[in-house]
Amino acid sequence: MLSVCHIISGDLWAGAEVMTYNLLKGLRIYSDLKCSAILLNEGKLTDLIRELNIPVYVFEENKMTFPQILLGMQKVFKHQSPHVVHSHRYKENMLAYLASKTKKNIKLIATQHGMPEHDMKKSGIKQRIVTSLNFAILSKAFHRVIAVSKDIQNIFVEQYRFPKNKVAVVHNGIMIPEYLLAKQERKAFVIGSAGRLSPVKDYPFMVEVAKEILKETKEIRFDLAGDGPELNKIQLHIQKYNLEKFFFLRGPVSDMDAFYQGLDLYLNTSVHEGIPMSVLEAMVRGIPVIAPKVGGFEEIIEDGIQGFIVENREPKDFAERCIAVYKNNSMRRQMGSAAREKIVQNLSMQNMAEQYHEIYVNV
Repeated sequence: MLSVCHIISGDLWAGAEVMTYNLLKGLRIYSDLKCSAILLNEGKLTDLIRELNIPVYVFEENKMTFPQILLGMQKVFKHQSPHVVHSHRYKENMLAYLASKTKKNIKLIATQHGMPEHDMKKSGIKQRIVTSLNFAILSKAFHRVIAVSKDIQNIFVEQYRFPKNKVAVVHNGIMIPEYLLAKQERKAFVIGSAGRLSPVKDYPFMVEVAKEILKETKEIRFDLAGDGPELNKIQLHIQKYNLEKFFFLRGPVSDMDAFYQGLDLYLNTSVHEGIPMSVLEAMVRGIPVIAPKVGGFEEIIEDGIQGFIVENREPKDFAERCIAVYKNNSMRRQMGSAAREKIVQNLSMQNMAEQYHEIYVNV
């Protein structure tokens, strides 16, 4: 029996948390695998993993010091004797490395969900030290780094000089809904997006795109789900262009099925991405996607097939693609069907779990 322990913060319900839950759920079919999880916060992910009957150990980072968490993890490793420890972020990578020193023959694996959201040249010395230390540990101590896109793999190999055979690519996968909810009848065409309102997502740019679209037609509405540090900046952008009647901030949304059901087109405006879970969730529900030519988008979206990839970061270029989909119902349906087929064939939860299982066995 192969024992694998996952380590993740769990402070948010964001892309890394959704991916980890999907992976743990998908891995349940393997009888040769025993999974457990260590989380640094109680929350939605903790509850969902418990529902899978997977052992969960929680060491709350807002109540415990780093040494206390490390000591707790060492005790878990002594009890569980994992063969593989799979971590998901910087702090978790460091804890996995230090805790594994007390047990022999533990293999370390880390998933890199994206690249640093800060500019290394402009960031503070603390951020630079943490980032550099993380990559040094991954390079020297971890047996495998999993990049969620080929783009991230290339950055590790070409920029950070990782051996290519150390960095594998496994695209994120999601659960395939057994059935799709019928689209609601509505007057307005709805363009939406969802995610943490952080600088890397650049939602103020989405407001700029909305401004350009509304010059052409007033029959389009914009929905944005999520919360985060950029909320005030986005609100100011909406007010600046007097878009309050057209652009709606939905805040944290608990029923994402209903949110996606209300969309006709999904718009991503990120500065960089790996393989965002929200885009996969939109695609599997038959929603075409418009995204920038960054990160791993070209690995999951063929320009003109499942949506559009926009090369230039100009609001007018994004607006033109959105209006093209809005004006052509036949194209929108074909793109939506192709988007769902892409997920079903290549980016399912079980497809992802199969690849991770193979990696666990190989290391």
